[in-house]
Amino acid sequence: MTAADVQNRIDAYPTRNDGEVKVIPRGAPVVWGTAATGPMDQRTLDGFDARGYLSIDQLVGADEVAEFHRELERLSSDPEVRADERCVIEASSQEVRSVFDVHRISPVFARIANDPRVVDRARQLLGSEVYIHQSRVNFKPGFEGKEFMWHSDFETWHAEDGMPRMRAVSISISMTDNYSYNGPLMIMPGSHREYISCDGATPEDNYRKSLVMQGAGTPSKEVLRDFYDRYGIDVLEGAAGGAVMFDSNCMHASNGNVTPTPRSNVFIVYNSVENTLEEPFSAPRPRPEFAGSTDFTPAGRV
Repeated sequence: MTAADVQNRIDAYPTRNDGEVKVIPRGAPVVWGTAATGPMDQRTLDGFDARGYLSIDQLVGADEVAEFHRELERLSSDPEVRADERCVIEASSQEVRSVFDVHRISPVFARIANDPRVVDRARQLLGSEVYIHQSRVNFKPGFEGKEFMWHSDFETWHAEDGMPRMRAVSISISMTDNYSYNGPLMIMPGSHREYISCDGATPEDNYRKSLVMQGAGTPSKEVLRDFYDRYGIDVLEGAAGGAVMFDSNCMHASNGNVTPTPRSNVFIVYNSVENTLEEPFSAPRPRPEFAGSTDFTPAGRV
């Protein structure tokens, strides 16, 4: 894409434009596939279309969950991994908070990222082959796990990665039991049907801060109150081995974890191969490869 192309392209989802805040209808499908194109039935697809997310009671078995824990422990104790930019460490406790790019650096997490149980569902929702836009393992330790403020992932991926449209889906696979009190995922059901353009501008190298604490791209309190009044909040509890898939534009957040019970999950983002990245829409340059991949090789096909 040339500089002229970037200058002249139409941005359907403007954001971070000098104080202009708008709520815009989604204007695009939520579910692109059908019941005939994947493992999920029409009722499940209709529920995802309405709420913006779906829950899977058990996606992986106890042996796989144990393997994930061993691999997270290995990565967390590896000095090279801890020193890598792809590893986010809690400043106060020095505990590993996230390890990004795990489908590239870990054979264990590469397998689940390319597993038909996951990829076939992503293909069905997005109606095409999919590639991995981002992957990570998150760990929210007991007493120390920090909160993450309300946001839409698509706003960031559009502004800073150049994702053109809302044709991406995330899956969070639980490695621990998620209770209402240990900082689980919270979603405003139905919020995926409206896009919030946010205030301000994208700071230089914003990703360094946003991977730890959402700043730029956070909606105003007034807009969030309105969304809460209209959509409410679902707190997504569930057992280890379960999973949640949610649309890229869902308004979501998580509380801090002040309980003794840790929480960890494998998080993978799939984007349609028909929705590959362009130049960022509201940032001077793209985020690093580990935050927004430009390898569009279809998942599950290697």
